[in-house]
Amino acid sequence: MSGRTLAILLGVSLALAACGQRHSDASRETGTAATGRIAGPRQAPADQAASEAAKLTRPSEEGGGKADDSAGDSGAHNSILAAVASTVGATAATAAAATPAGSPWQEGVNYTRIVPAQPTAAPAGQVEVLEFFWYGCPHCYAIEPMVTSWLKSKPSYITFTRVPVVWSDVHRATARLYYALQSMGKIDQLNGEIFKEIHVTGDPLIASDPGNVAADEHVQEVFLRRFGVTDDAFDKAYHSFDVESALQRADELGQRYRIEGVPTFVVNGKYVADVASAKGPDRLLLLISDLAAQEHKH
Repeated sequence: MSGRTLAILLGVSLALAACGQRHSDASRETGTAATGRIAGPRQAPADQAASEAAKLTRPSEEGGGKADDSAGDSGAHNSILAAVASTVGATAATAAAATPAGSPWQEGVNYTRIVPAQPTAAPAGQVEVLEFFWYGCPHCYAIEPMVTSWLKSKPSYITFTRVPVVWSDVHRATARLYYALQSMGKIDQLNGEIFKEIHVTGDPLIASDPGNVAADEHVQEVFLRRFGVTDDAFDKAYHSFDVESALQRADELGQRYRIEGVPTFVVNGKYVADVASAKGPDRLLLLISDLAAQEHKH
């Protein structure tokens, strides 16, 4: 089997199996206590067990494998679930009161409030919407046409920014591709083509050995030649200070909002929602619009 064939098989398997991550339960418990950023569960208690069972693990830095779920973590995990269950009852009245009258959305069920709210990069008078995504994720690919359509009709007060996750070398490789093309002013033209190449053609746009930046770059250069992007121009952008800074910023945002699955949307540094919480991709974009409108009024 050639290295390129292995890369394709690796990419396809990752696309089918790695749209999410999960920190070890002990570290999640520590992180929650330390930051206090997200108050309340992202799913109702009845959905929690199913969500935990369906959630995919974060690939390890050593080679895209699953993070350890050791027996020693099970006690911490049970403690967290117990704490979540008790939090639901304690915050139900608060969540109901925080939901605008007549709204079809329920805080703590359809979206999670971030406490404390985080600063945004949007200009004054604008509402920031972030989409955390990964090119290899089939769910991100499925929702992309809806996002593209929504962007054409969204209110002018919404500032929308895609943020590629950088959980591992595999994720970082396509995140670097995204930011390199963004710095060249070509991401709007090629964003859909990248998704299509990975999910339709079956080319993962990464090398067979995760972490080999030069090999990843070569694979992506070959793909980009079809669209008139020269190797020299791409190489300059790929290793630029702007791209390195953007990757660092993406990592910081992912940690700040404790992103554990994609696609995940964050509205104005205050609310987090995903397809599961909104009960469907079309409802998710409607929810994002409603939350943004609510923020714009304040």
